[in-house]
Amino acid sequence: MKKPIATPSRTKEILETHGMFAKKNYGQNFLIESGIVDKIARHAVLSDHCVVFEIGPGIGALTQYLCEYAKKVVSFEIDERLPDVLADTLQEYDNFELVMSDFLEIDLKEWCRTYREEGYDVVIAANLPYYITTPILFKIFESKADVAAITVMMQKEVADRFAAEVNTKDYNALSIITQYRCEVIPVMKVPKNVFLPKPNVDSAVLQFRFRDTPQNIEEESFFPLVKACFRQRRKTILNNYGEYCQDKQQARAELEKSGIDCTRRAESVTLAEFINLYEVHRNESKSTCEN
Repeated sequence: MKKPIATPSRTKEILETHGMFAKKNYGQNFLIESGIVDKIARHAVLSDHCVVFEIGPGIGALTQYLCEYAKKVVSFEIDERLPDVLADTLQEYDNFELVMSDFLEIDLKEWCRTYREEGYDVVIAANLPYYITTPILFKIFESKADVAAITVMMQKEVADRFAAEVNTKDYNALSIITQYRCEVIPVMKVPKNVFLPKPNVDSAVLQFRFRDTPQNIEEESFFPLVKACFRQRRKTILNNYGEYCQDKQQARAELEKSGIDCTRRAESVTLAEFINLYEVHRNESKSTCEN
């Protein structure tokens, strides 16, 4: 590596050379601490035989380190100002490819299949702005693409919800739905003063690794059940679940059969308990239909 991009002086030099500024509508904040960028890249690249799909390379601060450690880096970008910038900042790397496409619109499963057939592991890395974090992650989760790991920097308050444990204020339906699909691994906290321009909040890096999910669970039925139980956090699970079932007595019976006290709130219910409740509800619904 000739010169790290993620320093205050180098970042300012690149922006001035190319007449650039951070676009608020793209949520752009450029990392200016090379040690942090290096650590993110080392976590993201699981082996030297990885292909990295990077979402939003910016001026190439993280991309540079990914190119150092990975076999190949494919970066998806929508900012039309950046091809010329990246051709300059990443000119020393022949394992970098820029794709000018919206990541939300690509066929991720097909992209992964192409590289997996060549024997590569595929990982995803990104520094995501707040407004696009959840849509991007859920696109990946729902694609069923063969991805080994997803390493993402996001606003700390959002990261706290993804990684939240039961009986904490951040634990909600998003926590359960995510942790049903993935092991969520906190990597590091990133203070706001290592960005240019400086954002209003701190960030955090999480890594997501897919779990083997139960084959007998229909996600399109399980996830709405979980969301319904959190609809009003201050209510007991009986009240929320009763509205979901549209029959409070039925809800009470199913909760009791699941071993969940009706006076508890959803934030105290574990993923395993929600799965058990779903299975009870599904079986009771089948019995009703058969009768």
